[in-house]
Amino acid sequence: MLIKVNGKEVDVAEGSTIQEVIEKTNAPYTPGSIICLIKGKKELEKNITKYKIKTTRGSIIIELVDNEEANPIIDVWKNQYEEFVDLSIRWSTSTEVAIGPIVTDLEPTHNEFKYYDGDVVLSLSSFSNESTHLILLKEHTTNVYGVPPYNKGIFARIIGGKKTLNELTGDDVVTAIEPIIERSTKTDSASADLSTVLEEGNELYTYISFEIDEESPVCVEHLFSIIKDNRIKVNFDSNSFVGFYEFEGIDKPKENTTQRVRGTITIRNTGNGVGRMYVYRENRVLTPNHTTVGRITAGMEIIDIAKKDDFITVKSQQQRLLLLSKSQSEASKILAEAGVEHIREGVSDDDGLIVEQSPRYTIDILKEGKVVTKAINPNELRDIEFVDNAPRSVKYFKLISGLLENPVGKIKVHFAVPGMHITIFEGDKKLAKGLVPENNPVDVVNECEIGITNMSAKAAGLIGIRFEPNHEFGPTAESFNATNIVGKMVSNTEGLEELKEGVVVYVRESMS
Repeated sequence: MLIKVNGKEVDVAEGSTIQEVIEKTNAPYTPGSIICLIKGKKELEKNITKYKIKTTRGSIIIELVDNEEANPIIDVWKNQYEEFVDLSIRWSTSTEVAIGPIVTDLEPTHNEFKYYDGDVVLSLSSFSNESTHLILLKEHTTNVYGVPPYNKGIFARIIGGKKTLNELTGDDVVTAIEPIIERSTKTDSASADLSTVLEEGNELYTYISFEIDEESPVCVEHLFSIIKDNRIKVNFDSNSFVGFYEFEGIDKPKENTTQRVRGTITIRNTGNGVGRMYVYRENRVLTPNHTTVGRITAGMEIIDIAKKDDFITVKSQQQRLLLLSKSQSEASKILAEAGVEHIREGVSDDDGLIVEQSPRYTIDILKEGKVVTKAINPNELRDIEFVDNAPRSVKYFKLISGLLENPVGKIKVHFAVPGMHITIFEGDKKLAKGLVPENNPVDVVNECEIGITNMSAKAAGLIGIRFEPNHEFGPTAESFNATNIVGKMVSNTEGLEELKEGVVVYVRESMS
C-alpha cells in the first residue's frame, strides 16, 4: 500500500505499524518524540478554509464561507478548483473578474441577487453548467449570474490581494491554486503511538527540519544550543506559536529581523522573556524584539500539533560546528568534511581537549573558512556533579560559566588565599539578584562542594569551592544561610587551591 513518510511516497506492506515504517525508511526520529499522522489528503482538505489563487499579476486569497447553505458549492470547489489552473482571465470589468470556464454538475437559477465587494461566486454563464466561471466581485452589484440555488452562488470571500484583483486583465492567467494549510487545518491529525497500524493514503511526519538565517550568527548558535540529543522540548503552545523557554534569561543581541510568517523561528532579544525561542504557526507582525534565526523547511505538521512538554525530533540542514569537549583529532575530521581550515593552539596533539574556539559561531566559521581551537590536557578539565534541589543556583552557575549553552564552561579565580582551603571565583551581581536561598548547608560543607553566595549577603553571586570540611562557613566564606550548594567537583581537583587570581578553570557537567 502507498503512504507518505515526511512528504515522500513509500510503498509498504499492508498492516505495517509506524515503528516498522520508521525502521524501513530510516526516517529521522528520536525515541520519545511526537509523531504526526494524517489520514490522507482528502481528510486534510476537509478542514482547509483558505486558498491562494496565484496569477501572472500576483496572488489573491479567498476564505470559504461558514454557511451550511453554501456547502454544495463548496464541495464542487474543493473537488474541482484545480481545473481553474492555467485558465486565463475571461473578462475583467469595474465590477468583477471572471475566470473559466470549467464544466460542473450544478444547475442554474434565473434569479437576480444583490452581491457585495469581496464575494466569490460560481456562475453558470448563459445558464449552462458547461460554462461555469469563478466570479470575484470588486464592488457591490445586483446581477443575474445564473448561479446554483445555494446561497446566491456565494461560497467564499476575498481576504487578501484586492490590489492584484483590480490589476487583472484579459492577458493574465491563473498559474496555481494552493490550499493554505494552517494549524486548524489538521484537526484530524494526532500524535500517534508507534504501534499504530497504517492505512492506504496515510501521511506520517516524524521530524522537523530548518534552514538557518545567516544574518544572525549569535542567535543561531542559541538555537543550536536548545537542541539536545536531536530534539527540543515544547514549553508553551498557543494558536499562533510554539515556545521553547529553556534558555530564558540569556541576553541575545538584535540581529536580523524579518516578517514572522508561518514557519519562522525567532529568538526574543529584549524585554520580558529574553532568550526564549518561538516557532510560528501563524503570521505575526514585524517586531525589532525578535531576531529571526531560521525557517522550518519540513515538518510544520508536527509544529501544528505540538503541545506543552512534547519532544520534537529536529534535523538541521546545517551542522553546528561546536568543537568544545572534542579532541583536536576529532575536530580536524569534522572541519575537513565541512571544508574548513583547522588551526590548533594550546595542546596541539591529537589528544588535546578543546576548551575554546575562535570564531565561536558556526556561521562565522563558515564565512571565514577557518577556525582556531585551543586545547588543554584532558586531566586539566574539572567535572562537576550538580544537585537537583537548587535549580535557580545551578542555572546561574551554568549561565556564568557558559555550561548552559556549551559542553565546556570556564570560571575565573577571583580570590585565593593560601591556608584558607577555599578558592572563590567571579560571579555577576546583576544576574545574582534572583538567587533566593536554596539548598543551604545544615551541619557541614564537605570537601570539594561548590557553593554560591545568595542574595541575602552583599557579595551575592560569588562562586566558591572548599578543600576541607567546615561546620561554620560555606565555600565562599559566608554563613550557611547565605550559601547555596550547587554541586560537587568530582575530578581533577588537585592544584586548585594553589591557583592565582585571574586564572581560568575549565569545567564540564559530569555525565556519570
